[in-house]
Amino acid sequence: MSDVENVSVGTIGEDAKILDVREDYEWEAGHATGAVHIPMDQIPQRLDELDPDEDLHVVCRSGGRSAQVTQWLSSNGYSAVNVEGGMGAWLEAGKPMESENSQDPTVR
Repeated sequence: MSDVENVSVGTIGEDAKILDVREDYEWEAGHATGAVHIPMDQIPQRLDELDPDEDLHVVCRSGGRSAQVTQWLSSNGYSAVNVEGGMGAWLEAGKPMESENSQDPTVR
């Protein structure tokens, strides 16, 4: 795997475009407020939903899947960086989160 640019949660501004590549059940439990959800296995089919000129901050649970997606997006002409530590780091940093299940947001 080629080098992927990583960024820490603390450096991400509130207006950043977050792409969450986790599975539906993970997204429903808790995700970054305002994030776009496209599960990792659906990225190639749903690529037209992303703007290649927009900087994407790609996130998963801990950083593994998002690193793979970041590499793939970058090799296909998209501007993407991997969020180090994933949603676990996001939660620990106290960044804004919401859930889709009417419970307090959490990371699964």
